[in-house]
Amino acid sequence: MNISSNISSLQTNQSFLNTTAQNIQKPSAELTKEIPNLIVADKTAAVNVSAIKTQDEMIGSLLDIKA
Repeated sequence: MNISSNISSLQTNQSFLNTTAQNIQKPSAELTKEIPNLIVADKTAAVNVSAIKTQDEMIGSLLDIKA
């Protein structure tokens, strides 16, 4: 996986979070479905951010070695 695919995944995840947040505000919202969706989206975002940080650190290390 590369940084651009993780960023793309984060953008998709953000869109999903926004949609889910809007669904929760509706009076007919099924919280038994929406709350788990929010939890999964939150964990997915955290994993993508962690992967981006790791990739950034690896690139930084490679650049330091090459310099």
